[in-house]
Amino acid sequence: MKITFHGAARNVTGSKHLLELADGTQILLDCGMFQGMGEETEELNEYFGFDPKKVDYLILSHAHIDHCGLIPRLVAEGFEGSIFCTSATMDLARILMMDSARIQEQDSAYSNKHRQRKNLKELSALYIEENVIEALHLFKIVEYGEEFEITPRVKLKFTDAGHIIGSAAVHLNILEEGKFTNLTFSGDVGRYNDLLLNPPQPFEQADYIILESTYGDSLHKDLDPIENQLKEIIEETCLVKGGKVIIPAFSVGRTQELLYALNALELKGILPDVPYYVDSPLSNKATQVLLEHPEVYNNGVQKVLEVDLNPFAFKGLKFIELVAESKVLNNDPRPCVIISASGMAEAGRVKHHIKNSISNHKNTILMVGYCEPKSLGGRLINGDKFVSIFGEEYQVMADVKVIKSMSAHGDYEDLLHFLSCQDPKEVKKIFLVHGEYKVQQNFSERIKTYNFKEVEIPEQHETVEL
Repeated sequence: MKITFHGAARNVTGSKHLLELADGTQILLDCGMFQGMGEETEELNEYFGFDPKKVDYLILSHAHIDHCGLIPRLVAEGFEGSIFCTSATMDLARILMMDSARIQEQDSAYSNKHRQRKNLKELSALYIEENVIEALHLFKIVEYGEEFEITPRVKLKFTDAGHIIGSAAVHLNILEEGKFTNLTFSGDVGRYNDLLLNPPQPFEQADYIILESTYGDSLHKDLDPIENQLKEIIEETCLVKGGKVIIPAFSVGRTQELLYALNALELKGILPDVPYYVDSPLSNKATQVLLEHPEVYNNGVQKVLEVDLNPFAFKGLKFIELVAESKVLNNDPRPCVIISASGMAEAGRVKHHIKNSISNHKNTILMVGYCEPKSLGGRLINGDKFVSIFGEEYQVMADVKVIKSMSAHGDYEDLLHFLSCQDPKEVKKIFLVHGEYKVQQNFSERIKTYNFKEVEIPEQHETVEL
């Protein structure tokens, strides 16, 4: 068999890995959208590097857009096979992909107004809502720990990856020419001390491991708990300076962690008294999905539920649904906290909030997760003094702050913990994906000190024989 790495190869988005067996069966691991790659992004998302019609099966690790976001386009270009995932992943993927289709259409229409003035080629959406509906008909549920026979020669098992609700590490047992091969794809690995979720589960011995490496050279160790950091930033910005706190946050996972931390401040009686807005209809839906799957909560959340039936709601919180309501927030000068998607500030309503807040020194833009360096969020974290938003340049006058410890990705200690259930002598090779190349090089050397001898960092569209 062979595997080709068509995405998240020496970068952190666009997860796509195509496994081709000796009998010609093609199995795609994830079908994610590239995000925040600058001018390359559009071209990367339009070209798969393989023929969707020839793919027999798709296995989805979790519902983040950089892992599921191109599934509707795959279907539009001829894929007709089954899509395997957990039930919670399907629930989230449904709303995320539909939201992605709407955002693409809205953002392309908005950008095209500016492009028309400059006589530039107009942009078109990668897919429409109809393609999402077609894709959803192909989804099939496989729950954690269930051994599912994809074909007589290929068996699938999911284990909890602890990254977001429904996230799974993928384990394939493949029979070829009388020999079994065990292949594990980590998806995205969560943290062993996550605010909300159960930790990643151990898994059976693998021959080959495809491992994410987003934070392969970082440790998420902030001195203060997240609650204290949020309280300090909100008090300084809203109560002292009279400004707004704008928080780009992924609708799934990060937004719920923020709400949980703010709710904890209210339970302690120390939540700053300002309005709090979640300006993302998708975030509201994702929060409802999380409430419907309490089995994913860790022991800490279970204890909170004994005294608080909804750990994501508190005084002063309002979910914004309508575009008109979102626009009102931009014109309202009063201090407030606005949580809005996307986490990299590359799409959706948060770009408008940043555009309207970025040149005012009273305001704070708070980044709470990983951002591609070329994305708007990445440029803000990097300290750029001027940034382009919707084709217009803006001076960065607002404070830009970062809480690194809120990442849903494990740091290098978490990733090594994830590998600790394996006998290094039995692992033939580890492939590092979903990471920046320099980070992967550093992490590769660290892994080798734990007696994993063969570590490879594949390039985009590189094929490797197993």
